[in-house]
Amino acid sequence: MPGHRSKSEKHDVDGGGGEKQLRRDPYEVLGVSRNSTDQEIKTAYRKMALKYHPDKNANDPKAADMFKEVTFSYNILSDPDKRRQYDSAGFEAVESDNQELELDLSSLGAVNTMFAALFSKLGVPIKTTVSATVLEEALNGLVTIRPLPLGHNISKRVEKQCAHFYSVTITEEEARAGFVCRVHSSDKSKFKLLYFDQEDNSGLSLALQEDSAKTGKVTSAGMYFLGFPVYRLDQTMNSIAAAKDPDTSFFRKLDGFQPCELTELKAGTHVFAVYGDNFFKSANYTIEALCAAPFSEEKENLRNIEAQILSKRAEISKFEAEYREVLAQFSEMTNRYAHEMQAIDELLKNRNEIQASYTSAPLKRTTSRSRSKNSSKEAKEDGQAKEKRSTRERPKKKKWYNLHLRVDKRKAC
Repeated sequence: MPGHRSKSEKHDVDGGGGEKQLRRDPYEVLGVSRNSTDQEIKTAYRKMALKYHPDKNANDPKAADMFKEVTFSYNILSDPDKRRQYDSAGFEAVESDNQELELDLSSLGAVNTMFAALFSKLGVPIKTTVSATVLEEALNGLVTIRPLPLGHNISKRVEKQCAHFYSVTITEEEARAGFVCRVHSSDKSKFKLLYFDQEDNSGLSLALQEDSAKTGKVTSAGMYFLGFPVYRLDQTMNSIAAAKDPDTSFFRKLDGFQPCELTELKAGTHVFAVYGDNFFKSANYTIEALCAAPFSEEKENLRNIEAQILSKRAEISKFEAEYREVLAQFSEMTNRYAHEMQAIDELLKNRNEIQASYTSAPLKRTTSRSRSKNSSKEAKEDGQAKEKRSTRERPKKKKWYNLHLRVDKRKAC
């Protein structure tokens, strides 16, 4: 008797229609429990992704499969909606075709990088991940860290798929007031702002990352540790679903509005980094670290505006159901409108024909099709008659051998 399978397992048929492959529980793949926090899941994913990354396992197909499985599992558990769907109904509730993978540009060839850049230019959101080389060097404590004083900014140029590391030291008072780290690029370069936890062996492990986004005439990214949840907007979420349905791009616009995992920093030294995320060229940037004490009004405004955005997201969710219902009714009414218009035209046409039949002279009743056929026939006959007349009236051309030669008979030849 076959053993009972968990709902979290699913059989996938391969392309040849042969063997079935068993898909493992995402919690089991990442080695976390079902009640793990988002931060614990993210930490576990990054450690395993670093371990099985293709850069470190060039000719190991098992490591490549494991890397794909780890990434696939993280894409489910990192999305609150998909995680909830999976917890309630397993893989059947998760649209696996819509899973978005993160690309490590440093591991792509020139051709694949060119295609990724082209899709990005066309507006297709492409998620990229930090190079495994950078993460490994940070984990082993092999990176150079520059000091970044509070209230100062530093402008640099970072090469693609490389990172510049900065350390910021804050006091107890500054930690209570809040802390902000921001990066912007005036030439609209793509970059990532990274925050690292410090390990016991003096190594650094990636804890947070923010992708740059276009804001006006610059690209920017920021991390806000203000003592309350500050939200970030992931614009790549539901991009495939939005491409299939134009209305979805509106109703799913705020789905990527998610709270940051960390709300405050403790007093001490903290490490940030700017990672160059351009496809082919280096990234220009300016980084600054600020204490939030002088920005008490902005702090309150940020809290209020994000509360309004959350409220608006709930309103839009309810509005979507109403909109879909009304849209269906509108489509139904539009179809009925066209049908009724056709029916009215047909009735009026029949009425006119009946009225026209009241006459003493017998009329030959013809349909519109026969009338059009007769008219086209008459036009054709007229054209043929005109062509015959023009042929008769045209003077005959004389052949060259019918020319009359005048000979002077008075002179002998």
